[in-house]
Amino acid sequence: MIELLRKRRSIRKFSAEKIAPDTIEVIVEAALRAPSSRSINPWEFVVVDDPALLKKLSEAKQHGSEFLGKAPLAIVVCADSGKSDVWIEDSSIAAILIQLSALSLGLGSCWAQIRNREHDHQKTAEKYVQDLLGLPEQIKVECILGIGHPAERKRAVSADELQRDKIRSNRWV
Repeated sequence: MIELLRKRRSIRKFSAEKIAPDTIEVIVEAALRAPSSRSINPWEFVVVDDPALLKKLSEAKQHGSEFLGKAPLAIVVCADSGKSDVWIEDSSIAAILIQLSALSLGLGSCWAQIRNREHDHQKTAEKYVQDLLGLPEQIKVECILGIGHPAERKRAVSADELQRDKIRSNRWV
C-alpha cells in the first residue's frame, strides 16, 4: 500500500485506450468494499464511459474538470444524504479507494471536486451533475473521478519533500 501512495499523483492526461470491462469491474468492486460509518453504505456510483456524457461532465464546474472530457472513464461518486450524516466522509473514503485501485491496475486518475463548487452564477456544479445524470434530489455529488491510461508521467514526491511540520506528537504544542 505504501508503494501505491508513493506513486500516486493526479493524472489529467489520458491516452485514447479504452479500459477493459474486467478492469472496470475490479474498480467497481473496490468502491463497493469501501468502509462506511455504521456500515450504512450511503455511497452511490455512476460509471460513465459515453464520450458525449464525459464531455458534458467536463463542463460541470468553471475550473478543474476539463480533463474529464478526454478521460475514457469517469466515476461520479455520490451518496444518499438522507441515510447518513457522514455521507461526505464515507463517499470520500470510497473515492480514494477507487483512485488507489485504479493506480494498482496501471491506470491514472484525478479527482474533480463537485460539492460546494459552482457550475456558473445560477447553478452549482452539483445541481448541474444531478440534472445531467437524472439523480434524485437526496443523492448528493461529492466528486467525479477521471480514470484512464496515463498519457503523462509525474515524478513521485520524495520523502524529503513531505510536510513533516504537519505532524505533532501527543499534543499540539
